[in-house]
Amino acid sequence: MANLILFSGIFAAYVIGSIPTGYIFGRVFRGIDIRQFGSGNVGATNTLRVIGRVPGLIVLAIDILKGFLCVTYLAGLFMYLSPVARPELYKVFMGLAAIAGHNWTVFLKFKGGKGVATSAGVVIGLAANIFWLGFLIWLIIFLITGYVSIASIVASVSIPIFTLAFNQSAELTIFMSALCLIIVYKHRSNLRRLKDGEEKKLSLFKKKRP
Repeated sequence: MANLILFSGIFAAYVIGSIPTGYIFGRVFRGIDIRQFGSGNVGATNTLRVIGRVPGLIVLAIDILKGFLCVTYLAGLFMYLSPVARPELYKVFMGLAAIAGHNWTVFLKFKGGKGVATSAGVVIGLAANIFWLGFLIWLIIFLITGYVSIASIVASVSIPIFTLAFNQSAELTIFMSALCLIIVYKHRSNLRRLKDGEEKKLSLFKKKRP
């Protein structure tokens, strides 16, 4: 029974992570399938480019919240129903499930976003100090280059490094490393566009319409 409760928690985290916020906003606010515009991604960056700054930032906040809630309140609820000996490990599994849901959502035939925002929410819930350091790296790289993709990749690589520097648990270090690999993997198309000189920079002060 205990294992069933715990696996139910992981499944619930996957479903929450699977909510395709950017796709929903595209349908509601513009009556479009956002996958047919811009980069074709359903994440916050493409939402910002295609629909506008305010909807994009709202999608960003919701996607971050998905990850944060899964490793804090949702994890706490299921661990209350069935206490575990290693709560941090359980939070890691729920965080991974939320990220997997965002990246491979059941609602869009297992195609989703790149997981940066949801991963950020997970890291905030697990180790906020590490998140803020990673965000600082992201901000610096973004301001220098103007590329969200480069900033996201570099920041994701910095996260496991900071985790090691702060002497976090082996489980958390392994998870942060896996998170980094997932984000880099999901940015394969961006890396190809960067190589070909086709990647677009992002301006937070302009709106683009399809």
